[in-house]
Amino acid sequence: MPPHQGTLANITERETTELATDPMRASAKRTISVDNVLFGCEDGALKVLLIKHGSGESLGHWGLPGDWLQADENLETAAVRVLRARAGLDDIVLEQLQSFSSLDRYPGERTITTAFYALIRPDEYLLAQGQDELGVAWFTVSEMPELIFDHAKIVNWAIARLRHKVQHEPVGLDLLPKKFTLLELQRLYEALLGTALDKPNFRRKITKMNILNDCNEKQRGAAHRAASLFSFNQERYEQLSNDAFIRPDSSH
Repeated sequence: MPPHQGTLANITERETTELATDPMRASAKRTISVDNVLFGCEDGALKVLLIKHGSGESLGHWGLPGDWLQADENLETAAVRVLRARAGLDDIVLEQLQSFSSLDRYPGERTITTAFYALIRPDEYLLAQGQDELGVAWFTVSEMPELIFDHAKIVNWAIARLRHKVQHEPVGLDLLPKKFTLLELQRLYEALLGTALDKPNFRRKITKMNILNDCNEKQRGAAHRAASLFSFNQERYEQLSNDAFIRPDSSH
């Protein structure tokens, strides 16, 4: 699947300028904001998307893609706009996470932010630095730089929500190739849960769920013994969306 188009050419000067100069938008009080937590799995590690701010109180520091809520927007519209203007990302389904309202979360002002989160495949999206940013990049969650304001708290909250979700719903349909090995599936769950899973137990639970179809094919180009390839059973996958699924092995 080709990467979604999100190049610098697609971030127009109008879109980035609207972040601050539109008269109607400028009339909005700087009291409500949105922040986005985008997770991705790559090389067996859970990563989060961060931007390096190029202006304001956060100049030169890393944080989440966010902005003030404008007068003509609702929270969802603002979250989508921010991803496009700050990082060049489109067509991402965001889920509302939580509102954060600590009195001291932003220097000098009382602000409330609503965070959204999503889990995507980084290799399917082209990042594009916004005109008001100094950088945009993926960071492994265990190796994040120091973040601005309360953004570390927001990321940790999102990680907890993501891991709760993984334990109760099947994941992988949009995160793995159409055909994958059981080891690739296990490594995905280990990255999301942040813990090792016992191989026999994991495979026994997966088999019991009847969520996979055997492709009757072998992995190509493997250095050692080629593993079998599987695909998700779409109907069964959807049936299990609200059921308890894989939980971390208590022995680890």
